[in-house]
Amino acid sequence: MRWTDRLAQLCVCAGVAMVPYAASAATEDDPWEGVNRAVFSFNDTVDKYALKPLAQGYQFITPQFLEDGIHNMYRNFGDVRNLANDVLQAKPHAAGVDTARVLLNTTLGLAGFFDVGTKMGLQRNQEDFGQTLGRWGVPSGPYVVLPLLGPSTVRDTAGIYPDSFTQPYRYMHDVPARNTTMGLDIIDTRASLLSAEKLITGDRYVFIRNAYLQNREFKVKDGQVEDDF
Repeated sequence: MRWTDRLAQLCVCAGVAMVPYAASAATEDDPWEGVNRAVFSFNDTVDKYALKPLAQGYQFITPQFLEDGIHNMYRNFGDVRNLANDVLQAKPHAAGVDTARVLLNTTLGLAGFFDVGTKMGLQRNQEDFGQTLGRWGVPSGPYVVLPLLGPSTVRDTAGIYPDSFTQPYRYMHDVPARNTTMGLDIIDTRASLLSAEKLITGDRYVFIRNAYLQNREFKVKDGQVEDDF
């Protein structure tokens, strides 16, 4: 079994293993806040001393057009996951759009380096297996902070392993190439979030938790979020 498979399975188990350690609820959605804050602090330390400096260095030395192109290529990989979950959610129109995006960007866009689909008016859908479970009525469950992977819920954690089947790393047998591609993916993702840090105010843990939960609800309900008032 590849180490990426083990990591995905470990993350699924982590969400379940936290159940016996549930702390007093600070909010209804976050009954395990004590454990989550400890994991959040660990992740924050790793980010501060490793991921963020690497992302800043990458952004500094990489020309903007090249950074954009690399980011587009990874988004093209992600469109395969989007397409698979469009089908699982019975969304034929979205599946058609994402199919066209993958075909156009992979061919005319030179393996996704250029986002031809968006320029042609084919807007990218963002779907994953956690959203698929939510569409068919599976509740999100408590908020969970996963080691290294960050914010999640029990439902979204359970979706990590199925989504791994749509990622190219599972099918790459050249270990150095696979690890390099995966490492660059992580750095590219972190670099794309650097500008968003300016929006964080107050308690970082609470801000990120609330932003994550609200964003997930919005995505699961396709933007049809009812006003509680």
